Amino acid sequence: MVRHVAAALAFLALSLACPARADDSVYAGPAVAMHGEPKYKPGFTHFDYTNPDAPKGGEVHEAAIGTYDSLNPFILKGVPAGGVGLTFATLTAQSDDEAFTEYGLVAEQIEMPKDRSWVAYTIRPAARFHDGSPISVDDVIWTFETLKTKGHPFYRAYYRNVVKAEKVGERKVKFTFAPGENRELPLIIGQLPILSKTYYENRDFEKTTLEAPLGSGPYKVVAVDPGRSLTLERVEDYWGKDLPVNKGRFNFDRIRIDYYLDENVALEAFKAGGYDFRTENNSKFWATGYDAPAVRDGRIKKAEIPNEQPTGMQGYAYNIRRDLFKDSRVRQALAYALDFEWSNKALFYGQYTRTESYFSNSELASKGLPSADELKILEPLKGQIPDEVLAKEYRAPKTDGSGNIRPNLAIALKLLEAAGWTVKGGKMVNAKGEPLSFEILLDSPAFERVTQPFVQNLTRLGVDARVRTVDTSQYEKRLENFDFDMIVASWGESLSPGNEQRDFWGSESADTQGGRNLIGIKDKAIDQLVDLVISAPDREGLVTRTRALDRVLLWHYYVIPHWHITYFRVAYWDKFGRPAITPKYALAFDTWWVDPVKAAALKQKQAAN
Repeated sequence: MVRHVAAALAFLALSLACPARADDSVYAGPAVAMHGEPKYKPGFTHFDYTNPDAPKGGEVHEAAIGTYDSLNPFILKGVPAGGVGLTFATLTAQSDDEAFTEYGLVAEQIEMPKDRSWVAYTIRPAARFHDGSPISVDDVIWTFETLKTKGHPFYRAYYRNVVKAEKVGERKVKFTFAPGENRELPLIIGQLPILSKTYYENRDFEKTTLEAPLGSGPYKVVAVDPGRSLTLERVEDYWGKDLPVNKGRFNFDRIRIDYYLDENVALEAFKAGGYDFRTENNSKFWATGYDAPAVRDGRIKKAEIPNEQPTGMQGYAYNIRRDLFKDSRVRQALAYALDFEWSNKALFYGQYTRTESYFSNSELASKGLPSADELKILEPLKGQIPDEVLAKEYRAPKTDGSGNIRPNLAIALKLLEAAGWTVKGGKMVNAKGEPLSFEILLDSPAFERVTQPFVQNLTRLGVDARVRTVDTSQYEKRLENFDFDMIVASWGESLSPGNEQRDFWGSESADTQGGRNLIGIKDKAIDQLVDLVISAPDREGLVTRTRALDRVLLWHYYVIPHWHITYFRVAYWDKFGRPAITPKYALAFDTWWVDPVKAAALKQKQAAN
């Protein structure tokens, strides 16, 4: 982001200095790590996974599925446009090759005591909104208070333990936290996007809008075609462009995002040159959908880029607000109708691994039996958590992949019978004669082919399961109001889980419209485990506590786990350059650039075809 020369020199002087300490108990420096010390020391010039000499210029076209009707991503109303987050700057920026470390962006210095009971940020003098007005402490405080009181419910949960924001200097803002151990708060406050208080004096923050809000980030919105496309343009005089955290990033002059209603249409448009870059989430497409002249002659490149980021959890998620799913034996039984091994062979071309943790592909995932340290956490909860947590390793139901799922359906039948369900006239009914019937709500036709075999197996059990696919807007509205029986849900996880876990699994979030506790979990033991994760004093403690939480979530059978891969599947027209190093925890497409030589060669090849 762009900066004035004087400010750049001031930052350089700060970076070259060692982190200062106001006294023995207060840290002051340009970066803060969740645990341990930041990888990049004062004076670093750029992240290792960027190319500081990457050329600026060119245009990239990307795609999104669905629609949008708002450029305000901070409220519950509306469907926000993809990419609009690039128009806003935050107090700090996170590196993609560390578990969780934040470096100064809008803030040039971070101060906090050893107990992390508060944090103070000093605003960089050069930080500006796109209209040239300076980012002030008042803007930071107004943003925090507005997001917490009027923003998306996520912010209320995320910042719940931040009790006060106050101005303590001309350019310094201090956030004070509620009592209790929560090492994450100084870092997540740093992720606060800064909005202009003045801009909103004559605007209603809580309304959807197609007017791009005043931003301060590396891009600004220059063209809006509601529901069809959005075009962003790089801010040439962006105040932060030469900061170490931004060097080698945000290289495209223009980013256009085109919207498609159907995944199949989007793929065909990509192969025809309708857009430039695509991350592939469909295994069938990846295996069979790229048999095209442009792929065969090298104009389109396919790549599988390994990563070490937690995969999170994707699965068929129950809405346990429904009486039908309150009994965990019913939830466990229905999981036996999902034949992953057959699906992986017949539908996914063997590309996937079954997910058996909410934190797969990381050290946070539970495995084997609980360790001694885990048992110290879990044993006091005996009687409040499933008995299996203490004595067994969670394993998802398995088959031989032949399509013969009868042994698993027999297990499911016994579980359902134990829960009071029996088969009468080919239908699974309870003691009142009510059928075991529910709807699986989808927002993507591509998932229908995956779900139908699951439904067929449920039918063999006598269960009446129906698939319904709706448009994006209707789907989002139904999720906001928890108006569904079962959905395909996903929860992304980081290497440093914290406050967001309250929004995912916390009792308070279960009744919060638009919250991420889609399942409807209200469990005191889980609340306690989430609090322990948030208050973990060190990395070792975080790993132990997260594994304990993982085990309890798994053994409650809140979801029927799906599958995952440990690499990014990307396809792109051969016009890009990319750094020699890919960070462990992100794709980092914002570090790529348009290579003028490759772009010219591609243009010639296109003309010849």
